[in-house]
This record gives sequence, structure tokens and C-alpha cells, in this order.
Amino acid sequence: MDFYRKQRNYGCRVHDQYTYMGMKTVVLENEKIRLSILVDKGTEIFEFLLKSRDLDFMWLTENGVDNPNRYLPTSPDSQSTFIDYYSGGWQEIFPNGGASSSYLGAQFGQHGEVAHMPWTYTTRMDTPEMVSVTFSVKTKKVPFKLSKTITIHANSAKVDIKEEVVNLSEVSLNYMWGQHLAFGKPFLEPGCTIRLPENIKVIADELDVSGDQSSARVKRGISHEWPNVEDMSGNKTDLSVLPPMGTSSEIVYLKGFEETGWYQVENDRLGAAIRVEWDAETMPYLWYWQEFGQTTGYPWFGRHYNIGLEPFSSYPTHGLSEAVRNGTAAFIRGGETQTFTMSAELLEFSGKIC
Repeated sequence: MDFYRKQRNYGCRVHDQYTYMGMKTVVLENEKIRLSILVDKGTEIFEFLLKSRDLDFMWLTENGVDNPNRYLPTSPDSQSTFIDYYSGGWQEIFPNGGASSSYLGAQFGQHGEVAHMPWTYTTRMDTPEMVSVTFSVKTKKVPFKLSKTITIHANSAKVDIKEEVVNLSEVSLNYMWGQHLAFGKPFLEPGCTIRLPENIKVIADELDVSGDQSSARVKRGISHEWPNVEDMSGNKTDLSVLPPMGTSSEIVYLKGFEETGWYQVENDRLGAAIRVEWDAETMPYLWYWQEFGQTTGYPWFGRHYNIGLEPFSSYPTHGLSEAVRNGTAAFIRGGETQTFTMSAELLEFSGKIC
């Protein structure tokens, strides 16, 4: 923390004097948006607020934000260790995506290492026209350094992110890398729509099947074209329009993005939307997680209505060992550096977007 950095109450500014639930927090804001980041919890973005509407686009679970250091987990299960402290929002996922997995003797828990680790940070630029902060972390189980720089500009509702991963060893390694963005109320509701580029394919992985699939919206084991997929009875379902509360909860994976991937989630009733763009060469897959209240057991108990639209290097949500097996795991040579860029912009409009 720089105690002597000039304070400012206008234009772009960065606040790093805060803690939230006992965790170091950095806030970036300008005239239009406020972005709140838990530095002590994986640089989790728990607030992405459109000031003109007092509208937060990040989903907040019923459990809310909690500090993993406040008490010990009551179960050794790696999934619950992540889920019990999961607040929604936006996490960095690396180097394992989804369920617990082993790789080269390392055992990863749910969604890898960095989402719950404390990161360091440095303010790179702090002017009324632009603020830019770089966050960094080193993984414990495998030799990686991950850094990301978050930047906002004056009078803009857009956040720009540049990242890099460095292999600190001379051993070539595989990894999974993703952006775990989840949207919920007050922004998300039935009838919201998802826009994607043309010619997007839907992967419905059979590994995701469990229990009674009679109400599933997407049939497994066949290829689908976005957005009209075939359900278990052969009927067509439009995945681009969010269904009523109580609809089947599931996950699919989208592919076919060009050099720059993008999606837009729109709420016509509110006249608001979020547009996300990313480097699809580094993250060619988009995980589409759907939780519409049908999960009546742990961990949601029918209380949530949310989606995740998550750019990822690999799929499915069954860990690095499965991504290595199916050939989608990312690869980095010893000593190599790989980069990634993305942006997220909050939009306002009147009437329906054409």
C-alpha cells in the first residue's frame, strides 16, 4: 500500500485501503462503474456495478462473501472446500478446472489453486484518465506464476484485462485456465437472452450425466448447433433465452469462436447488458453453466437462479487429467510465457437490441 499516493474523488481512482470480511480489497472505479476485487481471495471480483442504475451484474450466492480463513472446513471433500466459500462473482481458475484431479503427482482440489490464494498487487497507473493495477500469484503444487493487469479508463463502462502465465520450470506442463464469471439477480432473470457469434457448436459431454435425465434440455452424445438444441425427447430447446425458475440445471460447452470470442447477456426489461470479449485462441471454449433452481440438494437447495458463461482453455468440468485425456488441456514449454486478453463492458439501452 502506498500511503503517500495522491488521493482523488473524481475521474478514475483506485482504493486499496479497504478490507471486506477481513480480506484485503482493491476497488477500481470511475464515473460509470465500480469493480471490487478480493486480493486475499484469488482476486475474486465480487462487485461489478453500473453506477447509473445501481445495478450489480455479479451473482451473489445466498451464503454471500466469506473469508476462508475464518473457520476450518467441516469436510475433507475438495469440492465442498471450494463451494462452501463460493460467493458467486468472477474467479480466476488455474491450473485445474472443475472437479478434483491429479497430474504428475500433484492432487488438485475443485477449480485448482489460485481462486482461494492471496495475490500481491502493484498500482501501475493512477491518473484521472486511467487506473491500472497488476496482480500476481505463484502456485504451490506446480511451478507457475500467473499475473493479470486490470485497467479502466475515464467515462467508460469497460474493463480491460491482460494476463500472462509463466512456467517457472524447465519441464513442459499441461494446465487448465478459465474465467469463472457468474451472473444472477438483480441483473439476471427469466427471459434474458444470450447473444453469440454464428456457427457455434454445443458440446454436451456424457461425463456430466448423473441421475434422472428425463428433464434435461440437452441430449448427450450428439452434436448441437447453437442455440436450438435437441432435448432427451427429440424436441428443440432454445438455449439463448433463459427459462422459468425450476428448469433443469446442467452444463454444456460451446466452441467455434474465431480469433476473438464474444458473448452478450441482455435484459430487455432493465435495458441493460454485459458484453464479454476474449482471446479465443488461448481460451477456445465457453462453459455454459445453468442453475435454474432445480438443484434442491447441496449446495443450492433450490434457492438460486444464475448462469455462468466462462471462457476456458479446456473442457469438461472434470479436472486436468480428463482434459489431458481428451486432448484439450493447454500446453506450455519449460521457461515459456503465454498471454491472454479479455474485456467486459456494461451497456445501457432503451428498447430491444437488434
